Amino acid sequence: MPQAILHTERLELVPLSEEHLPFLVDLNSDPVVLRHLFTRALTPAETEERMHTWLRSARETEALGKWIGYSAAGEAVGLYMFELPDNPPRTDAAELGYRLPQRNWRQGYAKEGSLELLRHGFEDLGIERVIAQTMAVNEASRATMVSVGMSFVRRFDQEWEEPLAGHADGEVEYEITREAWLAHRAG
Repeated sequence: MPQAILHTERLELVPLSEEHLPFLVDLNSDPVVLRHLFTRALTPAETEERMHTWLRSARETEALGKWIGYSAAGEAVGLYMFELPDNPPRTDAAELGYRLPQRNWRQGYAKEGSLELLRHGFEDLGIERVIAQTMAVNEASRATMVSVGMSFVRRFDQEWEEPLAGHADGEVEYEITREAWLAHRAG
């Protein structure tokens, strides 16, 4: 099953493709957006290399991958990820992620896209568990995880080649099961 095009009240989530490279280059050129992932902004060449890796991975996992969210005005508002976890590698869950340009922060886009990916995962794909990870200091991302019904599972430490600001506080993992999602959605 190929990745689906998904819709919310304000967003259309389109599977990542080559045409999204300019948006990704812009997104990854902002060191503030990347501060919880990298010690610096990424170069256009680094972003293009990552995009090609992501596209290969999406072909291998079919229904999972990355999406670009578009507003009703046709503006790309964020990158949304729904993939097999790799830290550590797992096959018993999908991993949720999101990255938005600063101009789209605090407008509900991270939550809205995440809710649709959870719905898609649980209803359309039959996934039983979804996790999300971030640095413990990333309060905005953690708040989004809680707002979509995810619960804190654990704190852990990750090895960093180039330690990020806040790395000493560690990483955190949140999760939601299909059962909990159904209860959250009903309530």
